[in-house]
Amino acid sequence: MIHKDKCSFCGRPGNRVRILINGSSGNICDDCIRDAFDMVKMSEEHSKKSLNTQPGVQAMLKPVEIKQHLDEYVIGQNEAKKVLAVAVYNHYKRINQQVKTDEVEIEKSNIMLVGETGTGKTLLAKTIAKLLDVPFAIVDATVLTEAGYVGEDIESLLVRLLQNADYDVARAEKGIVFIDEIDKIARKGDNPSITRDVSGEGVQQGLLKLLEGSVVNVPPQGGRKHPDQKMIAVDTKNILFICGGAFEGIDKIIARRLNTKVVGFGAKEKTKEIDKNNFLQYVAPQDLRTFGLIPEIIGRIPVLAHLNPLDRDALRRILVEPKNALSKQYYELFKMDNVELSFADETFDYIVDKAIEFKLGARGLRSICEAIMVDAMFEIPSSDVKELTITKEFAQQHFEKSLLAQKQQ
Repeated sequence: MIHKDKCSFCGRPGNRVRILINGSSGNICDDCIRDAFDMVKMSEEHSKKSLNTQPGVQAMLKPVEIKQHLDEYVIGQNEAKKVLAVAVYNHYKRINQQVKTDEVEIEKSNIMLVGETGTGKTLLAKTIAKLLDVPFAIVDATVLTEAGYVGEDIESLLVRLLQNADYDVARAEKGIVFIDEIDKIARKGDNPSITRDVSGEGVQQGLLKLLEGSVVNVPPQGGRKHPDQKMIAVDTKNILFICGGAFEGIDKIIARRLNTKVVGFGAKEKTKEIDKNNFLQYVAPQDLRTFGLIPEIIGRIPVLAHLNPLDRDALRRILVEPKNALSKQYYELFKMDNVELSFADETFDYIVDKAIEFKLGARGLRSICEAIMVDAMFEIPSSDVKELTITKEFAQQHFEKSLLAQKQQ
C-alpha cells in the first residue's frame, strides 16, 4: 500500500520535505532525487574515466621525455633507450587512438632486448612501467612448459599482471609484461623435433596467441587448470610484451653471418669496420632464428634492440650517478641508524675492478658491495659509531676474507 504523504525511499512524511512526487508504485522526495542524480553523475564520470583515460598515458610523454627519465636510472644503452621509448610511445598512441578507420589498423609492436647479463634489460622495462604508471609483471620463461606437463602454463604470465592490477581486468589489459630469459626456451636443434619439446618449441608455439593478441582464459590464483575452476578472460591485444635474454653464444652466430674470417681480395675492407669486441650490435632477426626461436615468434616481436656490454666507465657511473645508485642505497641504510657513510674514490675503482673480473655486469656490483659491507652492517647498529668511511684498504680486507672471494678462487 502506498502512503501518499510519505517518501518511499527515505520514509520522511510530506510535511517535512519541500517536494513529494507521487508515482503509481511509490513516492519520492526532492532530497532523494538529488542524491540519486549525484550518484548517477559520479557513476558516469567513473565509467568515462575508465574507458577513455588509459593509466599513465593521459600525459602522453614524448619519446625524448621517456628517454630523459630512463637516463636518470639507467647508465648508457642510449640506442636501446631510444628504441624502447619510441616503441612504448607508439604502443600507447595506438591504445589512445580515438578514431579507428577501416583502412589503417595500427598493429602492436612487441620488443626484444638482447644483451649480456647485468646490462640493464630488466631495469629498463621496470623503469618504463613505473614512469607510465601501468600494471607491470616480470615473468621467467624458464618455468614455462608445454600444456599437460608439470610446470607453469603459458597463461600464468598473465596471472602476475592481474595480481599487480588488483584484478582490475581493464587496467591489466593495458599493462606491460617483461618475459625474462626468453632465450632459454629456444629450440635445442635446427630441425623441428618429432617428439614434444617440453620447455622449448612447444612453449614458443603457446606464446604466439599471447604475443599477437587474443582472449585468454586465465586461472585467477594461478596454478594448474581444473575443469571446474572459474577463469578470467583477458584480452592481450593491448598488452605490451617486452622480451629479454642473454642469448649466450649468439655472438658466434653473428660472427659467422658477418663472415669475419673471409679470405681473398677485399677481405680486409669487408671486415675492418666490424667491431669484434661487441658483435651484439649487429644482431638481426635471422640470428635469433638460427639460435632457436621459431619464425612465428620473431615475426610477432618486430622491435629488436641490443644492449652493449658495460665497460669500466659505465660500471663506475652506475655506482654513483643514477637516482637509485648502489652507493646512495647504502647511504640511506646507514642513515636509518644515524650513521654518516662515505666512500673513498679509489674504493669505487676497486669494486669496479672486481666486477669486471667476475664478468657479472652491474648485477655483480651489489654482490661485491654486500661482501665488503656485511661486517660493518652487522656490527655498527649495536655500536656508538656515527661516521664510517669505506677506504680501499677496508674494502680489500673485507672482500678478500668474504665467502664470495673464496668461492671465486
